[in-house]
Amino acid sequence: NLWQGLDSYRGDSRMSTWIYRVAFNTCVTYIRHNAKHGNGRVALDDVTDVQWEDSGRGEKLRHMYRLISCLDNMDKAIILMWLDEKSYEEISELTGLPRNTVATRLHRIKQKLTERNKDE
Repeated sequence: NLWQGLDSYRGDSRMSTWIYRVAFNTCVTYIRHNAKHGNGRVALDDVTDVQWEDSGRGEKLRHMYRLISCLDNMDKAIILMWLDEKSYEEISELTGLPRNTVATRLHRIKQKLTERNKDE
């Protein structure tokens, strides 16, 4: 559907928005068609190989997690909690470290990750 509809892309929105919309409409059409000819349901266990991220973003995430895996256990825990959007106060409570220590360590961890990224 994307390939067939490419000529109809007018450029009014970002290409990614248009692709999302075509994919959405394709799914709705498929579900409506199957609703007429069956129940149109698919078990979640039967859905495999679904890629929720574009490959570029996925590769960047894998690279970031490879860098994080090189950290010591405490630094790894702190940065992963921060990535999970825990506040400095929450990280402080969970680790037993003072809030200012958490802030300082996070700053240093980010510096380490940036340096390791440059080295690779």
